[in-house]
Amino acid sequence: MTTAKPSGMRTCLYDSAQLEVVLGDMAMQAAGFLTRRSRVVIVGILRRGAPLAEMLRDRLAHDYGLSNLPLYKLHVKRYADDLTLLHPETELTENAEQAALDLTNATVVVVDDVLYRGHSLLKAVEYLARKNPLEIRTVVLVDRGVTLLPIRADITGMRLDVAPLDIIECNVPPYEPEFRIDLLRPDKG
Repeated sequence: MTTAKPSGMRTCLYDSAQLEVVLGDMAMQAAGFLTRRSRVVIVGILRRGAPLAEMLRDRLAHDYGLSNLPLYKLHVKRYADDLTLLHPETELTENAEQAALDLTNATVVVVDDVLYRGHSLLKAVEYLARKNPLEIRTVVLVDRGVTLLPIRADITGMRLDVAPLDIIECNVPPYEPEFRIDLLRPDKG
């Protein structure tokens, strides 16, 4: 499934091979605090945070023996991929499975692709905190370094300080054919 991308000049910042190294480092950092925990739950923020959460979970199982970690997908939306504001109030859509989810005494790992202003990640953390977890850890592939809210990532694949009008495009299968990060300088129009 692919969507139409905004036009402009694109530059590949990280290709699949480079991102596999970054993902391996993120898994190593996560394993450092997860191996001491008895119950771990991984939550991926839809859209691209969910397949990234699956990739991280697979690496944790393969490289560190942390298998059978449950994975849930949480739909949180504020901005479109081109940073267009979609919802003035950050929108979180809960389904029946999530409503019944008991996280009491669990370590919850929340995964997203880009930490931009912080609205989506903060909304997810606030929602999950109401389910009484022992702790919540946040993981992002890219931190743009421009959050407006009191939220940070415990694990960051990379920090990319780019011009305010530039867009970081995380291309993550199955939404795009190739795992890569592009910098988009949109056409002026």
